[in-house]
Amino acid sequence: MAEVLCYNKGCGKKFDPKKNNDSACTYHAGGPIFHDAQKSWSCCKKKSTDFTVFLNFPGCTTGRHSNTKPVEPAKQNSNSGDRNEVREFRAPLPREVTERPSPKEPLQRLKTTVGASLKQALAKKKPAEEGSEENSAAGEVSVGTTCKNNACKKTYEDEQSNEEDCWYHPGTPTFHEGYKFWSCCTKRTTDFNEFLSQAGCSKGKHVWVKEEGDTKNVACRFDWHQTGALVVISIYAKVCDPEKTFVEANKVRVKMNVVFDQGNSQFQQDVVLRGMIDVEKSCVNLLGTKVEVKLRKLEPGSWAGLDMPGEVDLDEEV
Repeated sequence: MAEVLCYNKGCGKKFDPKKNNDSACTYHAGGPIFHDAQKSWSCCKKKSTDFTVFLNFPGCTTGRHSNTKPVEPAKQNSNSGDRNEVREFRAPLPREVTERPSPKEPLQRLKTTVGASLKQALAKKKPAEEGSEENSAAGEVSVGTTCKNNACKKTYEDEQSNEEDCWYHPGTPTFHEGYKFWSCCTKRTTDFNEFLSQAGCSKGKHVWVKEEGDTKNVACRFDWHQTGALVVISIYAKVCDPEKTFVEANKVRVKMNVVFDQGNSQFQQDVVLRGMIDVEKSCVNLLGTKVEVKLRKLEPGSWAGLDMPGEVDLDEEV
């Protein structure tokens, strides 16, 4: 008997009906899925953006070959008398374009929630802070204390550490259009780890203990991702201070202020957003290892980037 074609999905081989058996065919029992440029089978976990690779995915189900063609969806019948019928098609009405407001409009503080992980971390940190305060009051510096100057990674070992030169950045960290740099330097980079490893540009003395109320601006790992409805900004600052940490926003701007490291360090970032957000439906989650800012998009869709390209002067508030 002549060989016939198998119509099982993912097979497409010719087979001899007399030699067909329960393990002759390897195929896909599910259907194809195309979503967000990913191509996959509903019965498999394998995904690919390449259509040829998708077609060559080996089957995940074993069974008999089938020469029965899949049923095609029924086509709508059209009478010959309708061929000369004139049909009117109207283009959809354009959606009303929302005018982009000024980033200098008043800012509103976002609703903030303190997570369970941060509450636990604060409870554990409290006894350690009390001990540190006692040492500071006595004028003692604990071995292993890190220098508080920006970009200096030296730690206190003994009295000799006080005589060493400290190379640090007196300026503040700046993040703009993907670039990361210190306001006191001209070096710029798009890589965060490279930014953190930049040597200081000024020489001075180490600062082991910050005076009370003396908070310095520091750099934190800062990234973002998006879904169709949300933009999520993550600031990786461990055990922030819930009383001093806040985020303010209007429809096209978000201003973040995160205080951590027992109140000695502060991360500040002011971003003019690429798209518009719904301030009332946006919120902030304070967690043990990071601060998560969830911004609800005013209209679902994909943003080309987080911030609006070009210099925007935000110094003069309205």
